[in-house]
Amino acid sequence: MAVTVSLVALFGLVLFFLLRSKTLGPGSAFIAVMFGFYLASTGASGPVNELSTAVVNALGNL
Repeated sequence: MAVTVSLVALFGLVLFFLLRSKTLGPGSAFIAVMFGFYLASTGASGPVNELSTAVVNALGNL
């Protein structure tokens, strides 16, 4: 668990700086995929899924 959380933090930080500097390319895509992969295995996956479901439902009601 501790290794997963630290990898999520690492990939999230790298992704933040890549998006901020507008450096888009294959490396950025890899970082984004790895961030999502490790985020899915943490306790944050439940709230993220609930949030995305709520957004989709709200957009569907427009």
